[in-house]
Amino acid sequence: MIEIVPVARPDLRHKLAILADAAKYDASCASSGSARRDSLGARHGVGSTEGMGICHAYAPDGRCISLLKVLLTNACVFDCAYCINRATSNVRRARFTVAELVGLTLDFYRRNYIEGLFLSSGIIRSPDYTMEQVVRVARALRETHGFRGYIHLKTIPDASPGLLAEAGRWADRLSINIELPGEESLRRLAPEKDFRAIRLAMAGLRDRIDTAQGEGREARPGRAAPPAFAPAGQSTQMIVGADRADDGQILGTAANLYAGYRLRRVYYSAYSPIPDASAALPPAAPPLLREHRLYQADWLLRFYGFSVEEVMQGAEAGLLPLDIDPKLAWALRHRDRFPLDVNRAPRELLLRVPGLGARNVERLLAARRHAAIRTADLARLRLSLPRVLPFLATADHRPSPRLLEHPGLRRRLAPRPAQGELFAP
Repeated sequence: MIEIVPVARPDLRHKLAILADAAKYDASCASSGSARRDSLGARHGVGSTEGMGICHAYAPDGRCISLLKVLLTNACVFDCAYCINRATSNVRRARFTVAELVGLTLDFYRRNYIEGLFLSSGIIRSPDYTMEQVVRVARALRETHGFRGYIHLKTIPDASPGLLAEAGRWADRLSINIELPGEESLRRLAPEKDFRAIRLAMAGLRDRIDTAQGEGREARPGRAAPPAFAPAGQSTQMIVGADRADDGQILGTAANLYAGYRLRRVYYSAYSPIPDASAALPPAAPPLLREHRLYQADWLLRFYGFSVEEVMQGAEAGLLPLDIDPKLAWALRHRDRFPLDVNRAPRELLLRVPGLGARNVERLLAARRHAAIRTADLARLRLSLPRVLPFLATADHRPSPRLLEHPGLRRRLAPRPAQGELFAP
């Protein structure tokens, strides 16, 4: 049995400060898709707080879920040019033992600081050795201590299939970071990583997840349910701005990953310049708003029926406009398709109206079965009327054709700089 190490130990707090800070560059940390669980048996789950290693993710229903987000170690034998923890980087190094990390997670959980663990690691000795250490943490939490909180493990693509299979047995979600959208960029900036090996590992996880889900659906009454395998699926992360890939290439890779490996999420992380960076890297970080626009475009691909070509149409130099969101940019390029009659237009067209989210579209479709939608009904849904009314006709409103054709419409609808990240697609 693994001995639990108290969190109050000064050396453990020192390690936590280093390894929590080192984990902040990994954006692929979320808990959506997993059932809520509480090892303490409390009916309403546990709370959240601020502190070293605490990150906040959001479930689809809007719940804020707090996770302990750390690395097992920031030592690494790989020398990826874009990584602060690369082998040649002059940073403070630290490493948790399995017992320390298990004790830290349980202690934070019992104090109601967290609802789960996000665990990644630098590569030490070998991919198999590192993956085995990561799996030991998850196995000890689940098997020895009956931990029923959320666990997200960052897996290592070069590790043996058996270790990846065991990781999925204990974790709610697994992720393998593709890091860069193109094989050539990965070969140039991270020569120890194999683009094809990453894809093969993703395919292996997809097959195991599909098999477990199929067996779960076919389970017969009276028989024990088959063991789950990463029930919250798999995700990945791409770094934005570390290479010359434009937004079209990044979104094209994301669309391919969603289709080929049925990923739950692709995360985008703006490149952050690091000390002693390679000359192959850009000297400055890309605008954070670029990362935000990629997330909005990703949402359009997954939930709004857009294609990469539609999102990127008219984009200058292959980059999404920063002053307006990608759905508004599409609508302004296709003004001839508007206004849409909210009482007659099909769902797939209403989803393309700037300011109309998927949930409100469903509400409008349900409401119009009983009565004609009027402008006041849009206001009751707390929609931004100045944003939606140029593109919508209601029972008591039809926008002037001059308004849609006016060259100043873009300027009028573009958010002020202080509000630049507030608009959803």
